[in-house]
Amino acid sequence: MITFLISLVILLGGYILYSRYLERVMEVDPNRATPATSLSDGVDYVPMPWWRVLLIQFLNIAGLGPIFGAIAGALWGPVAFVWIVLGTVFAGAAHDFFSGMLSVRHGGLSITEIIGIYLGGGVKQLMRVFTIVLLVLVGVVFISGPAGILANLTPATLDFKFWVWIIFGYYILATLLPIDKIIGKIYPLFGFALLFMAVSLIIALIIKGFSIPELIPENWQNFHYDKVRFPIFPMLFITIACGAISGFHATQSPLMARCIKNESEGRKVFYGAMVIEGVVALIWAAISMSFFGGIQELGEVMIAQKGNAAWVVNEISNSLLGRVGAILAILGVVAAPITSGDTAFRSARLTVGDLLKFNQKPIKNRLIITVPLFVVGFVLTTINFDVVWRYFAWSNQTLATVVLWTITVYLFQKGKGFWITLLPALFMTAVVTTYIMLAPEGLALSKNIAYSMGIIVTFLSLLLFLFYTSRESKGR
Repeated sequence: MITFLISLVILLGGYILYSRYLERVMEVDPNRATPATSLSDGVDYVPMPWWRVLLIQFLNIAGLGPIFGAIAGALWGPVAFVWIVLGTVFAGAAHDFFSGMLSVRHGGLSITEIIGIYLGGGVKQLMRVFTIVLLVLVGVVFISGPAGILANLTPATLDFKFWVWIIFGYYILATLLPIDKIIGKIYPLFGFALLFMAVSLIIALIIKGFSIPELIPENWQNFHYDKVRFPIFPMLFITIACGAISGFHATQSPLMARCIKNESEGRKVFYGAMVIEGVVALIWAAISMSFFGGIQELGEVMIAQKGNAAWVVNEISNSLLGRVGAILAILGVVAAPITSGDTAFRSARLTVGDLLKFNQKPIKNRLIITVPLFVVGFVLTTINFDVVWRYFAWSNQTLATVVLWTITVYLFQKGKGFWITLLPALFMTAVVTTYIMLAPEGLALSKNIAYSMGIIVTFLSLLLFLFYTSRESKGR
């Protein structure tokens, strides 16, 4: 319990203290016009109150990540707490804040366009394609997951394909309509419900006397039931993404960058939403480690349920909160991913629109982009969910890495302390490189080769950055 409380204090302290420092680095100006006011179009650029934007941002970035990812991450034991806390404060929230504020400073541009400004046209073109693929994968993941759950909760006639069509229909509406018509109205409610669910569960857990594992010396180890295939590095840092750092967030921040009315709201919306997500992930990791009797018992449950985290959520929610828990579980496990999926497709539409310089105000133009995206998404729902999820997880963290390098270059160009994102960028470079070398869906190389390649690529990335800074400094 002590470890959990300390972790919670550090997360909140990060928001109170470290976010203020980042705000000063960004030189936030409350008097500078934001895209919401200077480019208002009634579709994507719509001024909204900061608290509403915060709840929408939280729900957009949350989805299944801080729940399913935290449950899976809990299999490694209390070391997951370290990654959630440090990852959120120094990597994920900084990533979200700077990517959001850079979008604000550049007229609400999509993250791929911002990458191009600071890393060059070649990288921009590559990341445009990469990001669109990631967003479609996110949309598919957040269709297949809820559709499967709903199919299990409803009569046999309402099967998986039926719910896929229903969710797709909703996605089309949410993607095409102005942001304040559906997203701006109901998402704050779902965002509050997701947070309320997590807080209610941890309170119930404590009241009923469950013991949360402590991060004591003997617990600094890998508790995973398959230690050989799932070493802490890099697997934990890919598995827990949305509860620590996630590239998907950088695709969502421009949506809200087009809605905040004042630059001073950026810290609350972008850094704050990530801290809230970190708290949710921390809670679910703690509950998962304790509810079934311990970490080993959690592993046995996950093996028996074939990794079905949705079953774990339902079991915990119903046991700790009763009928109310069942309702909240549906909101958390079904509504939350659906609301992240539709904004993923919306972001994909905007990214393609930016790529083609295509005016998104006429609904005809939105349809021209949206229909092909949904056709591709529907085809991908026929592929095994686990396969899609694994590729999504790696591509998600790869995008986060590229965004961190983008922010680092921006900070260097502005003469700021670029080390605040350079260190996370180097770490994530090692993570994604090692993972794709080691993982079965990657090159499936030996650990020695994978780790060596991770070190080499990270070192070369650092040398390339130092060469760039040296050349630029001489040219000034």
